[in-house]
Amino acid sequence: MLRQILTLAALVSLAASGPIAAQPPPAGASPTPIKRTVLQKVDVPTANYETITAIAELSPGVNIGRHTHFGPETGYVIEGDFTFLVDGKPPLALKAGDSYQVAPGVPHDARSGERGAKVLAVYVVEKGKPLATPAP
Repeated sequence: MLRQILTLAALVSLAASGPIAAQPPPAGASPTPIKRTVLQKVDVPTANYETITAIAELSPGVNIGRHTHFGPETGYVIEGDFTFLVDGKPPLALKAGDSYQVAPGVPHDARSGERGAKVLAVYVVEKGKPLATPAP
């Protein structure tokens, strides 16, 4: 049964990402600064929230762009390195094995290193709200 559920989840994930992944970027275009692959969504009991677990891949040598989340974000750096830029805090250098957190609504950005980075991120999001929104 578990194998069937995992197979179905993998197929749904592939189907959802297929059209996007199949289109190469135009010649001379900059790489996408961040790619999020949602691994799972889980409802928070007795609340109008869900947790979203995702892999965030940061392209090498880019700023991903200032943004906010409607709920908290936590993450664990799987590989690579980046500087985490959170409003009101000094820049934080993170590398594989480090973790971080950011409070709801706080604007933040990340500047990746030469190799980029891969992060396991967990977001708590109010249902019906976007995962992230641009910050001024």
